Amino acid sequence: MLQSPKLKYLILLPALLLLFLVTIFSARAERPFPKPKGLVNDFANVIPPAYKQKIAAVTGALLQKTGVPVVVVTMPDIGGAEYNDYANRLYKAWGIGKKGEDKGVLIFVAVKERKMRIETGYGVEGILPDGLVGEIRDRYMTPYLKQNKFGEGLLAGTTAVAQVIAKASGIELTGQMPQKAAQKRAGFSFFPIIVLIIVMLMSKKIGGSWFFFLALLFGLGGGGGRGSGYSSGGSGGSFGGFGGGFGGFGGGMSGGGGAGGGF
Repeated sequence: MLQSPKLKYLILLPALLLLFLVTIFSARAERPFPKPKGLVNDFANVIPPAYKQKIAAVTGALLQKTGVPVVVVTMPDIGGAEYNDYANRLYKAWGIGKKGEDKGVLIFVAVKERKMRIETGYGVEGILPDGLVGEIRDRYMTPYLKQNKFGEGLLAGTTAVAQVIAKASGIELTGQMPQKAAQKRAGFSFFPIIVLIIVMLMSKKIGGSWFFFLALLFGLGGGGGRGSGYSSGGSGGSFGGFGGGFGGFGGGMSGGGGAGGGF
């Protein structure tokens, strides 16, 4: 039985419409990546200039001394894409690191989606395993990003990653280690003073010495005695005055190593 031309069009029209919608959504999901501007790419415009300069100094010094690029990228949004996949595809599209060596790191933040990821190249997965990268994320980046302190978080995370790479390469970066997000400190308390007075009064009655108790109280009240093991003089610091440069993009690949998450 032959079909009429009108019936053929009625059958073909929904298929063409479906194909058109699929093409539109695919184009939206696969919108082209921006071109890299250097080692620091603040497309979301959330990094203050002073912090951008410090991050560029860290990454520039590391690239010059080790040949390993650490590339920082902020995006205002990623168009509904899955952030881990987006970061991995961006890494490959830009070719971070030298081809064949694949030594590079991408530190990525999607502002609207409130997501971040540290993506590692094949060549640095041995010195930056996923567990260590996750620790850097949790200790140095996420607490700042939750407060929208993008400059502080990206500088601290970048510096932590750079120091690991520098140590593995047997070189030293001039400057300070990253500062962890500030922890709330307990306010002033009269409790140690009250206890000291009581101990002094009791020592007079029992003829004992209160010097031992005084030393003990210093141990109880001196909460600021131990640091984090890193300098507390600020997150920045000079890294020899090196600029960011525009090297580090040579066809490197990533296998999806690293760590990410929301903030």
